[in-house]
Amino acid sequence: MASLFNKFQDAVRTFARSPSFSRDPRRLQFEADINRLFMYTSYNSLGKNADEVDADQIIDMAAKASFDDQQKKVQENIHNQIKRFCTTMDGILIDVDEPQESRPKATPSRSGLSFAVGKNSPTTNHPAVPKTQPLKRAELSQRLKDSLGYTLDVKPSQIPHSEAGQGLFLNGEANVGAVIAIYPGVIYSPAYYRYIPGYPRVNAQNTYLITRYDGTVINAQPWGYGGETRELWDGSKTLDTRSNMNVTEKGSDRFWKMLSKPLESSRVGSGGEVLERRNPLAFAHFANHPAKEMVPNVMVCPYDFPLTEEDMRTYIPNIAFGSAEEVNMRRFGNFWFKWGSRNSELNGPVLRTLVLVTTTSLCDEEVLLNYRLSNSKRRPSWYTPVDEEEDRRRWS
Repeated sequence: MASLFNKFQDAVRTFARSPSFSRDPRRLQFEADINRLFMYTSYNSLGKNADEVDADQIIDMAAKASFDDQQKKVQENIHNQIKRFCTTMDGILIDVDEPQESRPKATPSRSGLSFAVGKNSPTTNHPAVPKTQPLKRAELSQRLKDSLGYTLDVKPSQIPHSEAGQGLFLNGEANVGAVIAIYPGVIYSPAYYRYIPGYPRVNAQNTYLITRYDGTVINAQPWGYGGETRELWDGSKTLDTRSNMNVTEKGSDRFWKMLSKPLESSRVGSGGEVLERRNPLAFAHFANHPAKEMVPNVMVCPYDFPLTEEDMRTYIPNIAFGSAEEVNMRRFGNFWFKWGSRNSELNGPVLRTLVLVTTTSLCDEEVLLNYRLSNSKRRPSWYTPVDEEEDRRRWS
């Protein structure tokens, strides 16, 4: 498997230098990542009997397929894995003897505007929380491992620095290209950056923020360690970091405050979503960056969950902040501006999430993710770049 990993890595480096890739550095890195994910997830979809001949064929496909086709295939591969996970969870938690008509309906769509600004606008009826098996989170996690072959544990990290804290560990075995974790929490599109707690210094006291290439930010701080039930969750447990901040305001902060005053993020009137808070895979935010001489074993993958998949919704540990009508934003340099609006995605409404995909086979080990911190800002003393060029392209 090590030779397979090296073969994929060599292919990615070769493709990244291809003239068919975008010349914009940021776009180039995104296309290179999708190319890599295409190879990893396609290989995983072949099952445990896949061999190096299959790997060669996938690499050949990756060299010929267009970026759009590769991106669609990655979404398809990820969705199939998530669907399998959701089906497995239903098999564990849902009483098959319960009459279908007696089960609560899926969560109806709600007004995102009330969630964004806290107005007392009309809200949808709160959905009933379905009855599930009374399993503790630890029990559910073990049952998932028995079915999928792996689950996740959160425990003290093995990374040798004082700020490592808790780490994410795979308990069991996962093949290359497997979705092993979902990044939970509240999703902010660029139109709602000002509602992120602590804005404009949103990461001053919150290390659980992550950004997709399209500018979508996910705040996992409200999710924390999850819970012990399936419940109506609205992400309202966020701590407002602004009241406790004791930092020196820099010129860039003053500029942002003049440009757009930070907004209060009241959630009064939010209906929330019925989510499975015992979700054993909703711990991607605990993955640590590898120490020096170590290599990452997972990578982030954008996953647009189709909200039409109502039966799967409870296992997607995210809620979207803001208006139900998505505001179209365009990025100019370091700034985002409103640029018209769009009512929905071409293929229906989606939830813009992130998952962690393995880049090598894992067995009972710590999950390590390349944070790719911006090299234009001061980075923590413990941060050792995995690939300085990738960091530069990611934040160019």
